[in-house]
Amino acid sequence: MPPADDQREPAVRVAPGADPDATVPDSEASVPDSDAQPAGRPKRPWRQLMMVVVVAIVLMLLIKAFVVQVYRIPSSSMEDTLLTGDRVLVNKLVYHARGIARGDIVVFSGDGSWGTTTGAPDPSPPGNPLLRVAYDVLADIGVYSTQTYYIKRVIGLPGDRVVCCVHGTVTVNGVPLDEKSYLFPGAKPSMRAFDVIVPSGRLWVMGDNRAISDDSRGHMRDGFPGMGTVPENEVCGRAFMIIWPLSQIGDLPIPATFQQAALHTGAPDR
Repeated sequence: MPPADDQREPAVRVAPGADPDATVPDSEASVPDSDAQPAGRPKRPWRQLMMVVVVAIVLMLLIKAFVVQVYRIPSSSMEDTLLTGDRVLVNKLVYHARGIARGDIVVFSGDGSWGTTTGAPDPSPPGNPLLRVAYDVLADIGVYSTQTYYIKRVIGLPGDRVVCCVHGTVTVNGVPLDEKSYLFPGAKPSMRAFDVIVPSGRLWVMGDNRAISDDSRGHMRDGFPGMGTVPENEVCGRAFMIIWPLSQIGDLPIPATFQQAALHTGAPDR
């Protein structure tokens, strides 16, 4: 009987007449990749880094344009709710899901209402069409704009009758507001009497520091449209949180007085 080793399949076949010491490469052995990067060619991680940076910037701009934006409080007209220099987050999507509510703190453009704080017109956009397009894009995403923006609290919605003062309080559709939770300590609801029916598509807004706030009350005179009210379509969004300074961090909920059932029952249809 031949030895058992003779029954084994040779690991390498040798062709007849070939050099027995020469081996045929295993068909499963790896071969060099013709597309592989030649040795010594430098990697380019900066391209990946640049791509990450560009994507991050685009996402940031999209978020700023359509979702949320940071605004700085420029004056003391909203004290003690908001202090000069505070940074607030403004939700730009909320009014696509619901209407503007009484008690909301809103940021809005002076277009169609109060104009600028000085009374001078805002600078005109560039005359060059390309520059105008660039300006519009930058304004839409909140990076740069020549428009004047304000931040106030919504007191009256379209069709509301807002009156001051009835027994020392502001009333909306005959319902008195308890404003102690947000008015500047010791401030009166208003030193100026008014009785206004808010026009369609507009809002009656007031600052929480009533003694110094230049709000709807101060724009009831001739030269300002809508008895000092502001257009709903110029509202950029709702301020919902203070994020700076750290000592001021907190949300900005709608005060309880605006949740009165009688206030909503007596509200006109919008």
